Amino acid sequence: MRAAIFDMDGVLIDSEPLWRRAEKEVFGRVGIALTKDMCLKTMGLRLDEVVAYWHQQFPWTEKSLQQVEEEVLSAMHKQISEEGKALRGVHETLELLQGAGLMLAIASSSPLSLIKTVVNKLEIHAFFQSLCSAEEDEFGKPDPAVYLRTADRLAVDPRECFVFEDSLLGVRSAKSAGMTVFAVPAADQYDDPRFNEADFKVRSLQEFSFDMIKKEKETAYEDQCT
Repeated sequence: MRAAIFDMDGVLIDSEPLWRRAEKEVFGRVGIALTKDMCLKTMGLRLDEVVAYWHQQFPWTEKSLQQVEEEVLSAMHKQISEEGKALRGVHETLELLQGAGLMLAIASSSPLSLIKTVVNKLEIHAFFQSLCSAEEDEFGKPDPAVYLRTADRLAVDPRECFVFEDSLLGVRSAKSAGMTVFAVPAADQYDDPRFNEADFKVRSLQEFSFDMIKKEKETAYEDQCT
């Protein structure tokens, strides 16, 4: 493996509760009372896709879709700047991977402006060779575009990358790109069998080790020989 690529929300930063709070507040202004389960339906999508999804379900006329998107994004910038915290094992894992000579990147559905806010808040900008947002692609996750573009920017074969993802859409995006995927689901989603689509599953980045990949390769080799 030559590169490690991270989704951002829910992997590097504990931002999913902040997204839910921002979405509930902003969508509430146009008459949509979002619940936690409703927010989970759009987890992993780009913000413009989230806004379009809820507009299709519950059309509103008070504001444009772009206005709603900008309000959610503004709320997120504020919340992350004030409350953003790294998830368990983030700094240790970044140091481990960097020390092993891997290139590091972020491939997120969030806008690039928010990615920059996060890496600056967590003081992790220096670890990454590339910051990629799916806002630059025609389609967001689960389409593999953002992961393929990230690999291209790093000048590595997608098969030489492994990915850390917390959402099902993200797992499917990275798998479609041909990458090895570590699912890092939220605690209340960890037992969801759909995350078995990933190559590995961990409860936090603290559980990651290179031995996991090594053992998987050894097992695959043994299976070929039997």
